[in-house]
Amino acid sequence: MDSPDAPSSYSLTLSCPDRPGIVHGVSGALVGVGANITESQQYGSPDTGTFFMRVDLTTGAGLQDLRAALEPVAAEFGMQWSLVEAARRTRTLIMVSKAAHCLNDLLFQHRSGTLAIDIPVIVSNHRDLEGLAAFYGVEFHHIPVTPGTKQDAEDALRALIDRHDIELVVLARYMQILSDGLCEDLRGRAINIHHSFLPSFKGARPYHQAHARGVKLIGATAHYVTAALDEGPIIEQEVIRVDHARTAEQLASIGRELEGRALVQAVQWHAERRVLLDGRRTIVFN
Repeated sequence: MDSPDAPSSYSLTLSCPDRPGIVHGVSGALVGVGANITESQQYGSPDTGTFFMRVDLTTGAGLQDLRAALEPVAAEFGMQWSLVEAARRTRTLIMVSKAAHCLNDLLFQHRSGTLAIDIPVIVSNHRDLEGLAAFYGVEFHHIPVTPGTKQDAEDALRALIDRHDIELVVLARYMQILSDGLCEDLRGRAINIHHSFLPSFKGARPYHQAHARGVKLIGATAHYVTAALDEGPIIEQEVIRVDHARTAEQLASIGRELEGRALVQAVQWHAERRVLLDGRRTIVFN
């Protein structure tokens, strides 16, 4: 039995068809290898009949022993499951265009230790934020995108994802549409951020459009990327009430703050393995 000298922490996430005995089976398997459950959350979806569970645990058993203990339970209940060391940091590639606010928030929170991610590379279709990447000491790649070079750009992006063992792609105000094929390949591991006005106020200057219509609520939505543009499963949203006294520029400034906050929170929850997909929805154990 491969046992470290001191207990290690692990995170277990799983989903399966809902039926009696799942929690008992999982906890029994963990007790069998001397694991101590430090946090446990579960949810049964009445819409899809799917059971979701997230468990934090400590144990002196090694990863292989834990997997061996859980595999019979996973097979019995038809689980999709993941078991990783809790301290494992998610390798993240950030994509940006010209707006700096979301990238800056992510890099600052990463440097401060709030985000359990590693950021080996930043990709942009412009060079405007190359200096910001250099300030934080992150490798920057300029990959221009035109209608004629879109496929070449995505090939270069795929190469970077493979080279850096990327687990998560974050579109931090990246103003290009990814191909359907790339969206499918990144299913459940690419996060986008945008204002929450959609489907209203599409296109350029959405906050100015909203101001002209006298909106009373503005916000931001962070969601997983899908081929359906801006319609992926929602992870986090931020909202704030505004009134007639706000100018369009003030609305845009508030919106940038909300976008950064929602995106950082979504990335944090994903990195902590607190987000599970339930069809077009997410289950977030926060």
